[in-house]
Amino acid sequence: MDSANANMNKKKLKEDRKMRPNEKVTLWVSRVIIWIFIVIILFPVAWVVGASLGTGDAFFSGTIFPKQISFQNYIDLFQKTQLLIWIKNSMILCFGVAIIQSILTSTSSYAFSRMKFVGRKNGLMTLLILQMFPTFMSLPAIYGILAKLDLLDNLYIFVLVLAGGSAFNIWLLKGYIDGLPKELDEAALVDGASYWQIFIRIILPLTAPMLVVIFLFSFIGTYSEFILSSAVLKSPESYTVALGLQRFITNQFSAHWTLFAAASVVASLPLVIIFMALQRYLQQGLAAGAVKG
Repeated sequence: MDSANANMNKKKLKEDRKMRPNEKVTLWVSRVIIWIFIVIILFPVAWVVGASLGTGDAFFSGTIFPKQISFQNYIDLFQKTQLLIWIKNSMILCFGVAIIQSILTSTSSYAFSRMKFVGRKNGLMTLLILQMFPTFMSLPAIYGILAKLDLLDNLYIFVLVLAGGSAFNIWLLKGYIDGLPKELDEAALVDGASYWQIFIRIILPLTAPMLVVIFLFSFIGTYSEFILSSAVLKSPESYTVALGLQRFITNQFSAHWTLFAAASVVASLPLVIIFMALQRYLQQGLAAGAVKG
């Protein structure tokens, strides 16, 4: 009897697992759409890689990958340009901005979410209003202040300038902290913990996935920043990747598109490595941010 019941249960499970015809159609349509988007996303990447392996200065050669593949652009890139210096400057800038923004965002979000103080509500509204204005509106003021203090072309001062723009991140993390049970804080207060101890030992570990998301977004945004960098950083030794790449296509006499493509491929590697290293935490943070707050 037991074996008969087991067989009946297996048959029922198999019947339940069978997909209906409309479910199969929906599944295959979804797969086709996903693959179409994958091809659309990878097509420009493949074209840039192909252009970097071509000869001459023309970006378009009629085919994605040239008939004659050459690595001369990569050789010239490391021998005749300052790309490694630009990447190093970008890493200093990006890590500095991302770390400072993560610290400022976590502490500010915790204060706005858990503490009551004068100006709390108005401060939150001010942060929200600041998001309406684009970054380049502050360019004249930033340039004027740095020029007055003789701080132009200083990479480390520029880190502090870019690290101040974390208003959106504060709102994002505050919404996440609002979704954490306040009973955790109250229990810790009963045990004699201070607000700082609650933040370090309870809130910070729970918000780690979201902090990774904020760190990564700050890193990527800083890596591609151009408008403020072009105004503040003047010497080639202080250039970031974005400023350095522009030099390949704004030459007075010629635009070196194939060299620009090779530089783009190499410059994208740090972002790819960091993204892959933080992918697991990024998935957790985005999933948590979708249901918290």
